[in-house]
Amino acid sequence: MAWALVLGAACVAASTATAPVVVGRAAPALIVPRLDGATFDLTALRGKVVIVNFWASWCSPCRAEMPQLDAFYRQHHAQGLELLGLSVDDPQDRATVAHIMKSFSYPAAMAVAAKVNDFGAPVAVPMTWIIDAKGVVRARLIAGNPVTIHSLEQLVLPLLPEPRGTHAP
Repeated sequence: MAWALVLGAACVAASTATAPVVVGRAAPALIVPRLDGATFDLTALRGKVVIVNFWASWCSPCRAEMPQLDAFYRQHHAQGLELLGLSVDDPQDRATVAHIMKSFSYPAAMAVAAKVNDFGAPVAVPMTWIIDAKGVVRARLIAGNPVTIHSLEQLVLPLLPEPRGTHAP
């Protein structure tokens, strides 16, 4: 009887494991309280292009690309771009994360606080996911292929609606 319970528990655990995130498929669920107290719910953002950037305060490459992300976010937020900096720091480092984020205009959250994170733990940081307005993962940028204004322009701009007043006659 005990073995049946153990095997049953193992099957339940295996069936609730998240599937890998795949470019070209629907984005996984992500619901997390932001540092400012609002809730980030990726599913609720359908209709907007979303960038989810996994980072850490101790990660130099992460910190180096944050100004690029911020500049791009500020320039294109009004077109329907959303961005979340999802820190993989330990819970006790929340104050450090909050202090760093004071320099940036985009929202951030602590991955450990997620109510739902079907992205799972990143294989490396920085890791950035780009999700289109239909909720489909369109790209992943990972350590060694950093976020730059150029890469964001190539990957994200085609997903955004044209700014008002720029339509060709």
